[in-house]
Amino acid sequence: MDKYHLIVDVALCENCCNCFLAVKDEYCGNDFHGYSVSQPNHGHRWFDVKEKERGSGSLMDVAYLPVTCNQCSNAPCVRAASDGAITQRNDGIVMIHSDLAKGQRQLVDSCPYGHIWWNEDKQLPQKWSFDAHLLDAGWKEPRPVQSCATAALTCVKSSDAEMTARSEREGLEVLHPEFGTQPRVWYKNLYRFRDAFIAGTVTVVENGKNECAADVDVTLSRNGDVVKQVKTTCFGDFKFDRLPEKSGAYSITVTSAEGVSEFLEVNLSESINLGEILLKTTHP
Repeated sequence: MDKYHLIVDVALCENCCNCFLAVKDEYCGNDFHGYSVSQPNHGHRWFDVKEKERGSGSLMDVAYLPVTCNQCSNAPCVRAASDGAITQRNDGIVMIHSDLAKGQRQLVDSCPYGHIWWNEDKQLPQKWSFDAHLLDAGWKEPRPVQSCATAALTCVKSSDAEMTARSEREGLEVLHPEFGTQPRVWYKNLYRFRDAFIAGTVTVVENGKNECAADVDVTLSRNGDVVKQVKTTCFGDFKFDRLPEKSGAYSITVTSAEGVSEFLEVNLSESINLGEILLKTTHP
């Protein structure tokens, strides 16, 4: 049976927070009988956007990661709920039943992603229901997808097998696969939020001034094996991305067209800008 999935392209998210605002607008002050009760005005972030800075100076970037209930196939919250307070619909949407979940605060801790929130006033666990009430009324996509200004969010309805095949074709990933929850929120370009990079700027001395060194070969090695090779841009910049954070020691070799090399040792903890690397030449 076809089920709902959400695809998030991290490279397209610009932190406009339209998704967050759409969910707030839909659920704050509004009860949807049989689906959910109103969200508190403050404190809850059923649809959130996380921010991460990488690098520094002129060689840095900022990535944004929209996060929400993952509508997991193997949902821990369903198992933790008493009296059928949380169930999963045939279309994959995980629902908290407000009339049954009252007082079940343990459900907040059951979500390893931290996307179940506690409503103190109503003594209820709450989360985003994929706008099930709108989809059941004929909507083709939930409000966060509809409101996304950069098309970073895509709603897909397909079988789990088809979605797995698509993930392999398009390089989609899920958050924390080690949790074993089988999420239905998929991420494209997740490396921009998760992984680290090593970057720098190569210069040479010309006419007594440091000038950008373009088209210079830069090689990244680890334990004697080449990991990646790039050429510097017209500004002398280079960047090795998609490296695991806290992955330790790397070697960088910068080689000019004349065969002159500079060698650096780098211990990678998080993304780093090495700054200016002066490449000495064989001529004055």
